[in-house]
Parts: sequence; C-alpha cells; structure tokens
Amino acid sequence: MNICIVAGARPNFVKVAPIIRAIEKARTTRPDISFTLVYAGRSDDPTLESSLFEDLQIARPTVFLDVDSASLNEITGRVMGAFEQYLLQNPTDVVIVVDDLASTMAAAIVTKKQGIRLAHLVAGTRSFDIRMPKEINRLVIDGLSDLLFTAGDGASNIATREGANLSKIYKVGNILMDSLRFNHNRWTRPACMDTLGLQERQYIVFTLNRKALIADTDNLQAMVAAMVDQAGDIPIVAPLRGQAAAVVSRINALLPQSPILITEPLGYLDFGYLTAHALGIVTDSGNVAEEATFNSVPCITLNSYTEHIETVTVGSNVLVGEDPGLLGEHMSKMVRGEWKASGIPDRWDGRAAERIVQILIG
Repeated sequence: MNICIVAGARPNFVKVAPIIRAIEKARTTRPDISFTLVYAGRSDDPTLESSLFEDLQIARPTVFLDVDSASLNEITGRVMGAFEQYLLQNPTDVVIVVDDLASTMAAAIVTKKQGIRLAHLVAGTRSFDIRMPKEINRLVIDGLSDLLFTAGDGASNIATREGANLSKIYKVGNILMDSLRFNHNRWTRPACMDTLGLQERQYIVFTLNRKALIADTDNLQAMVAAMVDQAGDIPIVAPLRGQAAAVVSRINALLPQSPILITEPLGYLDFGYLTAHALGIVTDSGNVAEEATFNSVPCITLNSYTEHIETVTVGSNVLVGEDPGLLGEHMSKMVRGEWKASGIPDRWDGRAAERIVQILIG
C-alpha cells in the first residue's frame, strides 16, 4: 500500500508526524506499506527550519510542489497542476490531507479526479460562516473524502448532519494530542525565559496570527490595552513573527509600562514548554487552544468560534471574539486564579494516529 501524506503549511507537520511514526511502526509487520510526505510549498520555505523536523523526529518532505503565492486562487490552481503530475508519476493507493487550506482543497480535488481514495484528517470542523475561504475548503474536502477522521463527537455529528455516510466517519481523537504526549518529556526550557526573567506559572503567553485581527489596528490596540491593564505586573511574553510582531511592537510602544515582552518565534519543543508552564494563554490559534486544554492551562481565544468546541465545553478555553471588554473580563479572572474547572475530552489520549493507520491498512 502506497500512502501519500500532503502538508500545506508548517502547522500541518505537527499533525502528520504521529501518523508517520505510526506507519513506520506498522511496517515492522507490514513491510508492504510505504508512504511519501509531500509539501505544497517551497523547499526553502523559511518557516520550515531544520529544528522543526528534528523536534518532531521526522524526515523533511520527500517532495516539494514549490507553490508560493499570496493569492488563494493561484495557490489552488498551481497545487492542482503540480500534484496531478505527482500522482500521474507515482502510484498511490490513498492520499491523506490535513485541515482546510487552499492547497489542501486543491490536493483533495486532484486526488478524486484521479480516482484515488481520499482521507481527511481533522474532518467535520466548521465555523458556519460561508464568507470564510477556509469554510468553503472544509465543505469541499469533506464532501469529496472517502474517510473522515474526526477529533470528537461535535465534528462527527456535523459530518452526519451534512449527509456523510456513517461508514465514512471515524472518531479517532485529536491528532495534536499524539504529538503532545510523544514530546511531553522532551520539552526544553527556552533560553528566552532566563533572558526575560520568567518563572514557571508566573507569566502569560500571547500569540497572534489571524490576518483580519492584525489588520484592524484600532480594535487590536484596544484589545492589547485591555490585556495590559488586567495583567498588572505579570509579564506577557509574545513569540511573534512578521506583521504580527511589527503591529504589536508599535502598539506596545504607545502603552506606558507595558508588561508585553516580544520575542523571536520559538521552536516546537521550546514553545511547548513555554505554553505548558504558563499562568495562562491569550491566542487566536485553535491549535494553541487545544494544547492548552491538554495541559489544563487557562486559555482565552480571540475568536467567536472554535473548530473543536470540546476545548470550551470540557477544556480550559473561553471565546471572547474580538471584544476588548470580554477580553479584559476574562484576563482579570485568569490573573486572579478564578478559572473554570476543566478536563480532557474523550479520545484526546494520544492514540489517534494508531487508529488512523489501522483503518487505512485494514
């Protein structure tokens, strides 16, 4: 069996790494199984630092489609063309795509046009906002997929309501937890903690990546000010990159005695330690919120929805949208230690990849 795993962006590698390890383990008794890791982007992508693959303990992708564009439509077209050529030249039994990027949708469309079995990892996630490009991608990918691997009951129920045959839906659990469990004893205390004088459970982590949030600078300034006002003397460490770092730096300079400490982006193991030992987290990343739930760390998400509602109903996450008032209210609770009780959702047990590989190989 030849398995093709497609990654469209850096965060995808954290999710496919456990699958690669599970395939390699299965090969000890099933030597007929092989896999290829394909990356939609460029081989010199600056976000793919060598430490990422060392930290995840997987090899770099075997194939790079070398697509690099800011236009979602151009990405879709170019990935379709490049991936079609790959499939024509490489016999493949099943393609696994991850999440909801334009490149993910493109690979899914080509896979089905070639008559190849398609599996979607993290299926059934919805914002229910059709204006979002990623929502369209999710609908297309799930609609085409032969195997829908969901993280929990919420996502499985969505797939069922949208008409997916029950035989296609598999609640395998949250694949991110596989990586967290695998690396739990490998976290490394980042050097910036000593440089900045940070002590475990005595700082807040702030991450920011969503383009719409960064673009609305007036509201972002109000949100940052609300964080700073409630944090008091508690340091807010912000590992930011690119435009997010530039915008937050400008806002930070306008706030007297701000506790926000902007740092360079961290490697996977360093960032894992930083967030796992924080007093709390403020983020617009669903992945970071899921990891916070696993680590039972209070988390405020700067969004009005989450792909995994379990982080809110069971876990440590709360949603505040882009409301500075709500953010300030929950920051106050976080700082005072008045957070809600939380637990770990069903099947977030670090065995999702094992379940997926067993389903694939029968």
